[in-house]
Amino acid sequence: MDYTQITPDEQTQMLQAIGAGSIDELFSAIPEAIRFNDLLDLPPAKSELELQRDLSEMAAHNLGPHNMACFMGAGAYDHFYPVLIDQLISRGEYLTAYTPYQAEASQGSLQAFFEFQTQIARLTGMDVANASMYEGATAVAEAVLMAINTSGKNRVLVAATLHPEYRAVINTYLDELPAEVVQLDATNGCISQATLRDALDDDTAAVVIQSPNIWGLIEDWEGCFKAAHEKDKTVAIAVFNPIACALLKNPGSCGADIAAGEGQPLGVSMSFGGPYLGLFAAKKQFTRKMPGRLIGRTTDTEGRPAYCLTLQTREQHIRGAKATSNICTNQGLLALRATMFMTALGKEGLKEMAEQCYHKAHYLADAIAALDGYALKYDGPFFNEFCVTCPKEVTEVIEAAKRRGILAGVAPHGRRMGRIGDPNDLLIAVTEKRTKQEMDALVEVLQEVGQ
Repeated sequence: MDYTQITPDEQTQMLQAIGAGSIDELFSAIPEAIRFNDLLDLPPAKSELELQRDLSEMAAHNLGPHNMACFMGAGAYDHFYPVLIDQLISRGEYLTAYTPYQAEASQGSLQAFFEFQTQIARLTGMDVANASMYEGATAVAEAVLMAINTSGKNRVLVAATLHPEYRAVINTYLDELPAEVVQLDATNGCISQATLRDALDDDTAAVVIQSPNIWGLIEDWEGCFKAAHEKDKTVAIAVFNPIACALLKNPGSCGADIAAGEGQPLGVSMSFGGPYLGLFAAKKQFTRKMPGRLIGRTTDTEGRPAYCLTLQTREQHIRGAKATSNICTNQGLLALRATMFMTALGKEGLKEMAEQCYHKAHYLADAIAALDGYALKYDGPFFNEFCVTCPKEVTEVIEAAKRRGILAGVAPHGRRMGRIGDPNDLLIAVTEKRTKQEMDALVEVLQEVGQ
């Protein structure tokens, strides 16, 4: 955003508007003893041209996906989105849109959310989707909480292959509740039906499985969810990647009761980790228990299409502590961005994006596996992310790649990832943005490091 200094006259007008006679009077509530009254240690003032030049030089030192080939993933991905999205979302009527509690007064926002819900429901193959979840981790935790409340049971089976940050948020949500979280250990990077069946009992409220999982592997949703449903009222929760849904079987076709995931791949920039967008969809039977906003379409007294915030009894301004929704911030702006993205690409565009991710990832995986000292950690099917075992500690590999202008991937053994995997593991993600030249350059770096 451009910045223009206010003039002394404008400053005076602003002070008069708020009833303050001076800047000192504006801060009169701050005790004199704790005020900073000296001059700030700032360099001499510069002209606008000099300042622009200095800031541009400083900005050139920033390194990231905007000027490096990015193979990082683990929940946040460097996807392409058309420039028209930035142009549209920057319009004032979108930037300032907010769903008020007098919701019907905001027909434009409600229509946008309705379109978002419709697209997510179709993408996931579920009956109904909501709007306004914070991000993937809390969307999954809300799904678990809803499963406990609807089933009347207390045990939750969580796959060890679920993103470690998601698992941490689930544990936080349930920490003070009479609930038990049981980890399902993986076999060759995935959850087997046998492991799940051994863990199931009559008190199992939910089974949570992510696919593609944290290692990028495609889990057996169909088999595992079929086993889960052998227990009465046990809820099958699918944690999904929305781009993968355009190519692989979606949660609904695999028997999921609830689908939750991260919407960042849908046209939301990585932005240092947020704000992101939680996705939440479910079977029709869970409609009244779903958190977040749910927008419906009807007609007014003149037969014209009209949109409304339905099931308001779930909201905290109606039911207080008994509400199933406490999602209040303007996640609607990110939902609108995702809606624009899905509309711009369309069904075929999303499928082509997913296909490019898949084929490019497999090209790179084959090339790396052919290098001496390197191997794929798991041999199961994967989408656009895979784990490589390196001949040296992965921090050395990552730093060597950075010096060549490449963000080689994520270290699963790092503190952020909960130290899963081994010190030599490298998790690599490939999106449609990566070129053959960039992938070959990464292979060359890995070969040099491995010698």
